[in-house]
Amino acid sequence: MASVSFFLVGFFVLACVVVLGATQNNSDGVEMGMEKEELLGLFEVLDALLDDSNWAQQHPHPCTETPWPGVECEVGQDPPLFHVTKIHVGPDILNAPCKSSATLSHSLFKLPYLNTLSIFNCFLKSPVTLSPTLFGGALFPPLEHLALDSNPSLSGEIPPTLAKIVSLKVLSLSQNMLEGKIPKEIGGMILLEQLDLSDNNLSGEVPLEIGGLENLTILDFSLNGLEGQVPCSLGQLQLLQKIDLGSNRFMGSIPPEIGKLKGLVLLDLSYNFINGPLPETLSGLENLEHLIVDHNPLNTEIPQFLGTTLRKLQTMSFSVCGLTGPLPYSLSSLKHLSALSLDNNSLTGSVPPNLGKIPSLDHLNLSNNQLSGELSFPEDFINRIGKRLDVRGNNGLCTSNHLYRKKNISVYLETPLCLNSSGHRNDKIFGDKNPNGLKRIRPSEHHIMESSEAPPCLNQKVISIFSFLVCCSLCFLMFL
Repeated sequence: MASVSFFLVGFFVLACVVVLGATQNNSDGVEMGMEKEELLGLFEVLDALLDDSNWAQQHPHPCTETPWPGVECEVGQDPPLFHVTKIHVGPDILNAPCKSSATLSHSLFKLPYLNTLSIFNCFLKSPVTLSPTLFGGALFPPLEHLALDSNPSLSGEIPPTLAKIVSLKVLSLSQNMLEGKIPKEIGGMILLEQLDLSDNNLSGEVPLEIGGLENLTILDFSLNGLEGQVPCSLGQLQLLQKIDLGSNRFMGSIPPEIGKLKGLVLLDLSYNFINGPLPETLSGLENLEHLIVDHNPLNTEIPQFLGTTLRKLQTMSFSVCGLTGPLPYSLSSLKHLSALSLDNNSLTGSVPPNLGKIPSLDHLNLSNNQLSGELSFPEDFINRIGKRLDVRGNNGLCTSNHLYRKKNISVYLETPLCLNSSGHRNDKIFGDKNPNGLKRIRPSEHHIMESSEAPPCLNQKVISIFSFLVCCSLCFLMFL
């Protein structure tokens, strides 16, 4: 009995503790709010962006009772108050679109706990620039993520003061109208993990200081007007997984230092003016999955190491690169390859038949080269890949496989029939179209025969007239 009473007393005490704890939590939730200056700063920042003059009245408590999907808050330690940590404005926020005169307010200084600022497709008409007095100012919040993307009226230069936000881990300024050079000061942002300046009007050379971004994993400078050589200092960025320098004006050769990037997964150098040959050191890119070098005047042969060491390649594209020489048979060793584009080059020799045995290959473009010989791929490969196989424009290629002639397979497989040992086209594979074994005569041969031999009906008429004349002569003689 005493033990039962002791158990009940213990249970009652535990229940009281739980209830009191819950009440305290609820009490904290009610009492907690925001500092007046920080709340005012949030209202001013969003008022400069959103086309909704009543936003502050509709969301007087944006961290609690009246939240907005573009604002996130966290509770501070001491004192336990709410602080704005994220502002996101973009087309995915259904209500309150950006106003035509949207701009960036200096009231961002009033949000000392802000670590994420992302504004997409907002600055559409009125010109907006990255003010040096705003970004990198002494009172600017310690951002970790800054993304100002797809803003057609965001123009001007990237201010060097931006590099003073040393806490940044992600800097994305893609699809804007930014111009000028990439400031060398960016190389001092040692915590930066992702740098995306793609699709702008940037010019000049990439500063060598970029090699100081030791934590960088993603680098995207594509779709700009950058020039000069690909900086060799990129080889210092051992954590890089993606390099996209496509659609610029880079020239010279690929720096051998790129081959030191053991973790690189994607390398895109397409649409530049880069020369060959490919450095042998690229064989060190053991984790590379996507190699895209289209539209560069490489004017070299395909190196053997592409097929012998880059075993993880899934995409390899060298269209319009002035490639010469044969197709290496080692390419057939790339068991993970799904897309191979070598079109519009000057490749010669035969097509390795084992390319058709790569299990994952789903796109093969060898069109407009100087390839020759018999094209011999397995039937299951032809059926599977269909129109994603293109060998047009190789006048020396031929085939003996009837599948290549099926219209429902691909018009891009139009190749002539191979000659047999006697020098004639091998048509037996299409069925016996002349079962009687008679010699087939081409139209030109038939015309020649008609012009060299008299028609049978004409011969008969000549004989009949001759016989008639002979008979008439005999009768005349007898009459005399």
